[in-house]
Amino acid sequence: MAAGIRDKVAVIGMGCSKFGERWDCGPEELMVEAYLEAMADAGIEQTQLDAAWFSTHMDEVGTGKGGTPLSIALRLPNIAVTRVENFCASGSEAFRGAVYAVAAGAADIALAVGVEKLKDTGYGGLPVASPGTLSPQIIPNGSAPGNFAQLASAYRAKHGVSKEDLKRAIAHVSVKSHANGAKNRKAHLQKAVSEETVLNAPMIAEPLGLFDCCGVSDGAAAAIVTTPEIARSLGKKDLVMVKALQLSVSNGWESQYNGWDGSYFHTARIAAKKAYKEAGVEDPRRQISMIEVHDCFSVTELVTMEDLFISEEGRGWRDVMDGFYDADGGVPCQIDGGLKCFGHPIGASGLRMLYEMYLQLQGRAGERQLKSPTLGLTHNLGGAPSSNVCSVAIVGLEGA
Repeated sequence: MAAGIRDKVAVIGMGCSKFGERWDCGPEELMVEAYLEAMADAGIEQTQLDAAWFSTHMDEVGTGKGGTPLSIALRLPNIAVTRVENFCASGSEAFRGAVYAVAAGAADIALAVGVEKLKDTGYGGLPVASPGTLSPQIIPNGSAPGNFAQLASAYRAKHGVSKEDLKRAIAHVSVKSHANGAKNRKAHLQKAVSEETVLNAPMIAEPLGLFDCCGVSDGAAAAIVTTPEIARSLGKKDLVMVKALQLSVSNGWESQYNGWDGSYFHTARIAAKKAYKEAGVEDPRRQISMIEVHDCFSVTELVTMEDLFISEEGRGWRDVMDGFYDADGGVPCQIDGGLKCFGHPIGASGLRMLYEMYLQLQGRAGERQLKSPTLGLTHNLGGAPSSNVCSVAIVGLEGA
């Protein structure tokens, strides 16, 4: 029977580019930016890398298909490079490939890199098909804001939350994230906003206003993983260990049957339960020190608090309003600003979330630094509420 990967893999280096409108860079430069930081952090030579996993979603934008764009951009030493894509959870998928290779003994040291150049698509929102001005967009019968606005309506109806209360709760989500992002020089948006500004912003899809939607950005992130034994032989201390890594993919039940009420993410609950079991977490509200969740929209973050079993069902909005997820709250969320302030370069987001957990666990997050965190969780979601893929990773200090 599978025993899981708890404490079998250590993260020894991570890097993250500056996110934003990177008109000065192509995807290659962004990958190099994140990679060089990760390699310097790991303190290894390029020849020590055994394999790499490369995540990008809109592959037509400069990177092409396959693993060669990463290998060429980084001048990797002819090692195996596997390109992966799993909607918006692509970055977590690259990390999963590298981690599993090390845990299986197929690689001693593995690399994961994710990148996306969304600003070059010439599209104002999240691209849905062929990007750029030379190929027409395929417009589906709906939009990302519209789909997630329905999540808000279903949540409000199910739990009897007033329209005003829910609007203020999701506004607080945005205010909190912007306050955190203002302290992060790598974030796309680095300015605090008031609740009044959020509530009075232009409406995108009721009840989601402009500040309830994450931006469109360019960016890259990278991770280097190995065994704890090799990490120690390299002189590494205070190891950041992978405690759990779980993925759940919709099988169509949500959209094709009548058992789902539209108020939560079915896959997130499954992935979270499996991750907690793998990591030995019995009380996430007490044991998890901090979380980075897929806040493509502010209501997504609020609902995810319940899907991760940190807030009781129907009470996530109250915990948000009480400040439980603020930087000084019980379980700080989006301490780096989240997708709300970084934007969402699809192939990079999952790795960017892990980058913040890694810095926090090593006490290297600067003015964002939390007091003595031991376990961090990332939640990376791809697709719509009715059909999606969800990755949940837990990383922590050795012995936690």
